[in-house]
Amino acid sequence: MSLGKAMIHARKQKAIARAAAYAGESVAVHHNHMLQMPVLVLNASYEPINICGARRALVLVLKGIARTEEEHGLTLHAQRSRIAMPSVIRLLEYRRIPHQTRALSRKNILLRDRNTCQYCGVVLPPSELTLDHVMPRSRGGNSTWENLVACCHACNRRKGNRLLNEIDDMVLLREPRPFSLHTSRQIMRMLGRGDDRWRKYLFY
Repeated sequence: MSLGKAMIHARKQKAIARAAAYAGESVAVHHNHMLQMPVLVLNASYEPINICGARRALVLVLKGIARTEEEHGLTLHAQRSRIAMPSVIRLLEYRRIPHQTRALSRKNILLRDRNTCQYCGVVLPPSELTLDHVMPRSRGGNSTWENLVACCHACNRRKGNRLLNEIDDMVLLREPRPFSLHTSRQIMRMLGRGDDRWRKYLFY
């Protein structure tokens, strides 16, 4: 082989190697993205109890702790096998889920109220919302789940330190409650709007 042909051959080999490496990186990125997709977790009773990443869901299925109820329509290609990506999994043994309340914080209040002012109903970014004490602190109100709500600044200024029964046309959209498992189901229902496979399980 002449020197010129050898150089051309070497360039081709380098190009092939670069293409293979790029393809490998693309596959790795694609697999990583797939393994981060959300999966709905059901108790053995079909009650929705959590959302986890696809990687965790696959581990539970492969260990025999859960079974796939709905597939995502995508396939993870491993070296010697292909694995259907789950969209919904169900635990094979019933897990008792204690009634838990999340920590009382501004972030969780806004999450519970879905970034919605509980007086006028406007939806705003967290940075444009504040917290309002339904029973003002100046009148004995405490910082509790039942007394704190998401509120826009306009409604907060308007309400001031008054009680709602002292304002003619200002009412709460809903009664404030602790951020419980039921509230988490509401969040799961919202997330499930993007995946039709979830909807029949989110009837709570």
